[in-house]
Amino acid sequence: MFGGHVAVPVNSPHLRKSGSRQLFSELETSEMKGAGSTQLAAAAMLPSPVLLWRLKVMLFFLWGFSCCKISWDSVMRMSLDLRDLFLYEAFLYYNPLLLVTAAVWFWGANLWVFSQSNVNYSKIFDLDQNHLTHKEIWKVATWMTIIVPTSMTSYLYLYSHGEVSWAASQPVLLYTAVAIILIFPFDIFYLSSRFFLLRTLWRLVFPFQAIAFADFFVADILTSMSKVFSDLERSVCRMVHRQVATIAWFEADSVCGSHSVAIPIVLVLPYIFRLFQCLRQYKDTKEKTSLLNALKYSTAVPVIFLSALKYHVFPDNWINFYRPLWLLSSFLNSLYSFYWDITRDWDLSGFTRIFKFTKPHLVSQLIYGQNWVYLWVVGSNLILRCTWTYKLSAHLRHNYLTVFAITALEIFRRFQWAFFRVENEWNKMNSKQNVQMQDISGEEEKLLNLNNHNV
Repeated sequence: MFGGHVAVPVNSPHLRKSGSRQLFSELETSEMKGAGSTQLAAAAMLPSPVLLWRLKVMLFFLWGFSCCKISWDSVMRMSLDLRDLFLYEAFLYYNPLLLVTAAVWFWGANLWVFSQSNVNYSKIFDLDQNHLTHKEIWKVATWMTIIVPTSMTSYLYLYSHGEVSWAASQPVLLYTAVAIILIFPFDIFYLSSRFFLLRTLWRLVFPFQAIAFADFFVADILTSMSKVFSDLERSVCRMVHRQVATIAWFEADSVCGSHSVAIPIVLVLPYIFRLFQCLRQYKDTKEKTSLLNALKYSTAVPVIFLSALKYHVFPDNWINFYRPLWLLSSFLNSLYSFYWDITRDWDLSGFTRIFKFTKPHLVSQLIYGQNWVYLWVVGSNLILRCTWTYKLSAHLRHNYLTVFAITALEIFRRFQWAFFRVENEWNKMNSKQNVQMQDISGEEEKLLNLNNHNV
């Protein structure tokens, strides 16, 4: 019984030498197989990216329909004598942020085109490696598109149902949240990008250093959004003086009324900042084109202040004297700005090269090398340059829907302008690099020739 040979399996762990790994290898293999099967099962349970995208789109449209339906029902509940007043007030609080949201969407489209055409915009704007891509810009724009109309819908709904104090808190909470997110010092909400924006704005307001491309590029964009800043000032003024969801602000001569002297001051500030940038650039480079550029921005000043004089002079004086001056200054500003866009900011010789994508794409096929692009960009720029003085005129702001449409078109014009302005700068940087490389190669050839001669 005990003397017989016991058949021990060859793979028995008792016959293994110390340090042998076969048993553990088998166990690890089985564990890896189990983990792999678990991961595959989990992946199989997750919906496909296409399905998730369709679900998000469906929820987005459902949210948009709900906001429109609730807003419409809320407006219809108001009395006729107050409906237009509070629609105007709600529009004043929320149209600046809606226009900023549109600008963010457009900037994401600019970055997408730059990335498709291999324009190194991070080098042009001197961005770090953590800069936002077009996808991240669009993600920010998506959240803005959701939050701003939701707050506006809440404002209309609460006021129409008698909750006036809660309604008044909606724009205040929204503006406070935006301000906190911009200055939040912790490493969330794209800290490096927020810091870059705030630093650029600081350099824009106080041009004590050499002007970089990002400085005057942002300043040019702000000139197109001067009406946005004016409405922001009026909105914050009413919040500070507790005039939200009231009709106290409706008096034109009140501190936050349409006759306030703060309106033309805020309108003119972006042009003053850009003017000082040009003067600083002339101080650094001694180029006369900087003075001519400063003259261009100075032509916007009489447009703004002559328009504001309508509320502070007699009607006969306005019609017979100040109004013709306002029309003349508007004409000069529009034509001068259009001329500068075509001859200085853009390079017509390579007008559509920025739409030459590295990979085949429908957008590139429709735009690159097409003659209609020349006609559209030049023609639309001329028309919108002539109409944008409308938004600079304080005496025309009572037509708030028209002013909103013109401001939105001006932001679209600036979106078009950005393509060719960045491309022109990229071409200049490449030409400078080529000249430097040629100079270096020429110096190397001279040194080689001298060495050969010495030998």
